[in-house]
Amino acid sequence: MKKYKIAAVFGDGIGTEIIPPGIEVLQRAAEMFDFKLHVDEFDWGAGYYKMHGDFMPADGLNILKGYDAIYFGAVGLPDVDDTLPAMMYTFKVRTHFKQYVNYRPVKLLPGIDSPLRNKGKDEIDFVIIRENNEGEFVQNGKILYPGESRGLATDTSVFTRKGIEQVAHFAFRLARSRRKRLTNVTKSNTLIHSLAYWDRVIAEVAEQYPDVEYGKMYVDNASASFVLRPEVFDVILSTNMIGDILSDLGGAITGSLGLCASGNINPEKEFPSMFEPIHGSAPDIAGKNIANPIGAIWSAALLLEHIGEPKAAETIINGIERTTASGLKTKDLGGNANTRQIADHIMKYMGT
Repeated sequence: MKKYKIAAVFGDGIGTEIIPPGIEVLQRAAEMFDFKLHVDEFDWGAGYYKMHGDFMPADGLNILKGYDAIYFGAVGLPDVDDTLPAMMYTFKVRTHFKQYVNYRPVKLLPGIDSPLRNKGKDEIDFVIIRENNEGEFVQNGKILYPGESRGLATDTSVFTRKGIEQVAHFAFRLARSRRKRLTNVTKSNTLIHSLAYWDRVIAEVAEQYPDVEYGKMYVDNASASFVLRPEVFDVILSTNMIGDILSDLGGAITGSLGLCASGNINPEKEFPSMFEPIHGSAPDIAGKNIANPIGAIWSAALLLEHIGEPKAAETIINGIERTTASGLKTKDLGGNANTRQIADHIMKYMGT
């Protein structure tokens, strides 16, 4: 029997409500497909920071390194500086474990109405691949003389050939397994150095995948196309910041950010990858049992697919789709089902 070690980092807010049922779903899938999951739980995050002065212990990264994957909720609380979660947890993990691919599926689920008029599941089905370690979010900058009239602030983006090439190869391989179309979303007409270089390297990689239709689109056009013609997209490849923004827009057109999953992936599996819903800690609804667990449970499916259990991942997706098709919805989708009810129905429908 195959055995896997999973680190479950609950985080803050609704993270403590959606990750536990996600673990139950994972364990149900393991039972169905005859493998074993050993899950260790960690209470790291902004709450931990308030008690200990950091978002994880000093040896936290070394602890996580021993796992096959990380299952993560969200970090952040209203009374903790909102610049700290990324710096002291999320970016720290992504960078240290070379999780250079951020994988975010955008798919309209059965039984869910998109806010887009006349757009259904055949028109909204694509994946955003976001470069996850470089670009605009490297925190390479400083603030000088903040209280003076000469004050200035800088953040300098970093793009390397290796960083661009490795995420581009991942995206093209993914497109090859889907509908064989890749769109590079860029802004090189104004960022004429960094993103012109980004475009150039991606175009060179594209030549190695002649079976994949390659196109380039500026982010302003892409944003409009998400709303007006999402059907033109299959795999989108973009930079750290552009991809971050577009993936939330992608989540919105599927009906709710509560539905949306993501993976921070180290494709070579030299380090553990981390899987999380995209919606954040949502402290305003924490403790009410109304959070939508689908994004977290879909993230669990991505986790299983990554570690080598695609059939188990598929049965979770089946459970999600059967649940949404049944008409059962949480408050964010206009329904009155609670977190527990959604998770129970997903497990009920898994494999059926």
